[in-house]
Amino acid sequence: MSSATCSIPQASDQMSWMEKINGPYHREALWVYTAIVLAHWMEHLVQAIQIYVLHWPIPESRGVLGLWYPWMVKSEALHYGYALIMLIAFWLLRKGFTGSSYTWWMIAFWIQFWHHIEHALLQGQAIFQQNLFESPVPVSILQLVIPRVELHLFYNTVVFVPMVIAMFYHMFPLPGEEAHVGCSCAWQPRAARRTKATVAKA
Repeated sequence: MSSATCSIPQASDQMSWMEKINGPYHREALWVYTAIVLAHWMEHLVQAIQIYVLHWPIPESRGVLGLWYPWMVKSEALHYGYALIMLIAFWLLRKGFTGSSYTWWMIAFWIQFWHHIEHALLQGQAIFQQNLFESPVPVSILQLVIPRVELHLFYNTVVFVPMVIAMFYHMFPLPGEEAHVGCSCAWQPRAARRTKATVAKA
């Protein structure tokens, strides 16, 4: 916790749900969200390993869950649903960030917004049974130049990286930004701990 926010904010009955997840429960919300995002990113990474390291045929390279539930890999609705939920979560949790952390969080949001558009195109083709560019399978814009496995591994990576940077600056605010941290995520600097210990002894 920073020196300006030494006490952990407490939830009150007067606080809205949005205020709670961006205040006293922001840390817990971020932990849950990060676990979900990381698990999804790992699925894409495992799929790439299956193809390029284990040399499995692409149709058989379905990540981890896809080995037991093949329909999950083939379901455009599931992929779009995840991309949409991820986008919504980025937007809902944004108010807990300020300064540099907010900037990086919104960079991740806008990258995910485009990722979501790509999945919306794929879902639309699956619904209307009409593929773009006379492709035999649903295809997104950048998929015209980058194969789907590599493209979506790239998308999830470039979303995850600024997200992690945002969380780092959120946990360790830059000088001048500490006073604006409104939740329990920031770690207390050594100087603040020494000050607090001195006050306690006095």
